[in-house]
Amino acid sequence: MPENISNNALILALLSLNGEIAIQKDYLDSGEIEEDEIENEQEVLEDLEQAFMEFVDLYKARAKADSSLPSLEELLAGEE
Repeated sequence: MPENISNNALILALLSLNGEIAIQKDYLDSGEIEEDEIENEQEVLEDLEQAFMEFVDLYKARAKADSSLPSLEELLAGEE
């Protein structure tokens, strides 16, 4: 992942992925998925969670170097 990603882009990516994870979890819990698609949709959720964690790691490193950024907890709490 490029190191030159802006702080704003990083924040937007984290918030977007967090939102997509919530949507995917709701979809998996909805009972609307055909039986043969459940495994595929679970894999989508796992991919989203993996991407989120990679951005979390990048954000933590960036926040450590830039004290003007909110903590990860503050960032995600502000989304609710």
